[in-house]
Amino acid sequence: MVVRLRLSRFGCKNKPFYRVMAADSRSPRDGKHLEVLGYYNPLPGQDGGKRMGLNFDRVKYWLSVGAQPSEPVERLLFRAGVLPPPPMLAMGQKGGPRDTRPVHPMTGRVMAPKSVKVADQKVSSEVDGDDKA
Repeated sequence: MVVRLRLSRFGCKNKPFYRVMAADSRSPRDGKHLEVLGYYNPLPGQDGGKRMGLNFDRVKYWLSVGAQPSEPVERLLFRAGVLPPPPMLAMGQKGGPRDTRPVHPMTGRVMAPKSVKVADQKVSSEVDGDDKA
């Protein structure tokens, strides 16, 4: 039995709400599941952000026993900081060379490089030529 971490859709028409579930890969999307691991609301709230809640201990347990996350759940776990970035977010173009620029953990977008101010420090090297012992 292959266990997948995937989203199960709830909510009304045009108002989706998802639960993150551990389920058998052969069961239907909204069918039988093994455990509910969290939720994801893609619609922005009053503060303008998307809502997400995960039980990190159980997610790490399922990943440790070999559960495979689906692509949307993999992106959610990346944003939560549980998984490294998916390979497509780290690439500039499909099939192109790898992009080494840093990726923002919440949005998955490439961050602008921060300018690092290096203070000029005087390195004083004192050479005494009059060393008499």
